[in-house]
Amino acid sequence: MGVRHRPMSSRHALLPSIIVLISLSGCAVGPDYRKPDTPAPAAWAEPGPWKVSAPRDHLPKGEWWTVYNDPVLDRLAAQATAASPTIRAALARRDQARAIARIDSSALYPQLDVNAEAERGRTAPNRRTGASAYTDNTFTLPLDLSYEIDLWGRVRRLDEGARARAAASEADYHNVLLGVQADVAHTYFSLRALDAERALVARNVESRRRSLEIVQQRHALGASGLLDTSLAETELATSEDSLIEIDRNRTALRHSLAVLCGQLPEGFELDEDPAAALAAVPAIPLGLPSELLERRPDVASAERSVAAANAGIGVAKAAFFPTITLFGSAGYSSNDLDSLLSRSSREWSLGPGISLPIFHGGRNTAGYRQAMAVWEEALANYRQSVLVAFQEVETALSDLRRLGERGVVIDRAVVSSRRAATLVLERYRAGQVGYLDVTDAERTAIVNERAAVQLRGQQLVSSVILVKALGGGW
Repeated sequence: MGVRHRPMSSRHALLPSIIVLISLSGCAVGPDYRKPDTPAPAAWAEPGPWKVSAPRDHLPKGEWWTVYNDPVLDRLAAQATAASPTIRAALARRDQARAIARIDSSALYPQLDVNAEAERGRTAPNRRTGASAYTDNTFTLPLDLSYEIDLWGRVRRLDEGARARAAASEADYHNVLLGVQADVAHTYFSLRALDAERALVARNVESRRRSLEIVQQRHALGASGLLDTSLAETELATSEDSLIEIDRNRTALRHSLAVLCGQLPEGFELDEDPAAALAAVPAIPLGLPSELLERRPDVASAERSVAAANAGIGVAKAAFFPTITLFGSAGYSSNDLDSLLSRSSREWSLGPGISLPIFHGGRNTAGYRQAMAVWEEALANYRQSVLVAFQEVETALSDLRRLGERGVVIDRAVVSSRRAATLVLERYRAGQVGYLDVTDAERTAIVNERAAVQLRGQQLVSSVILVKALGGGW
């Protein structure tokens, strides 16, 4: 930087002007952010006994899966939280956003640099310097200062936007965290429902084998024909096929769980536990609809994106105004290295620089229009996320209520179909009905029993969906 010495009176005349400029940097162009108004219903549309349950304040924040009281699920959720590559990637994106916010925040402060130089040069004889050619050394050791006087709030809006984007990234991380944990619980309960269904089908296979033996004995005695034997063999083969299909689906779910937990499918084992799918659906505290917007991380991320876009409007608007930068330098300069740090080698300079936009081919106007469009998009996305949040909660509540109603009906069907199968089998042994009646009755019973088990699993899965829709931990 060039160095210019000023008399003390000039310096004293300049300093008040600089102080005035800095003091004026308290204003900022562009709109100040206000959180968008979003109407929320006073109550949930779906009634249900789960609405009156109280939050479990003793549970650690965020560990919502512990309400199911399943140690295996607790272990899997902890593994996924610690080792899932998806969660780690989201965490890295959050850290990136934080670092970028810190970089942008640095513009709020003066920038200081030491730029030491050592130079040796020779002037050309033909230059009109008024003196003969000579060779000389130059040594400089300045402390250079640059500081943008944020008169229009451009730098503060940049910082405001960066902080909002960092907060949005934080919310995105928690949304990914919640999503992976919910996927673990969803997959786990689906797998446990298959365990319960497999136990049921395995018992049915054994029952079909015994029925086939009875039919074969009756056929050997001449009490039944080949048709009954063929029907019994068909029912046994069908049941065995169902067992193989359940095992296939269970393997796929087990592999999915392994990946969610950040592990290779090979070697990831999970013992069968049919009783886990029969656990009661826990009471889940809903809270008020207005509280949902504060609990869902995706809604929080969308709201922070609106704030960032709002700050971008201020940055774009500030581009129409002059940029004032304060430059300064203080240090040492000498032709002799030995005298570089002497008192007589001291020098300094201080003064403002101004950059005034005159003509840029409509760039600033286009930038402002772009910023407004980005804000409108962010606002629309936020409102959409709010609508989706309420829709997902209401749908999950409706599913749980309807599944509960189905459970009552299916339980009645299970009882009556079992009773019918028992009566038909007794009549068959007495020779009053054919084996076709037995197979029909037993098939109806097993269909209802499998439907009941599947419904229990659906209820647990739907409760997980509700927890996710509510934003997770409480």
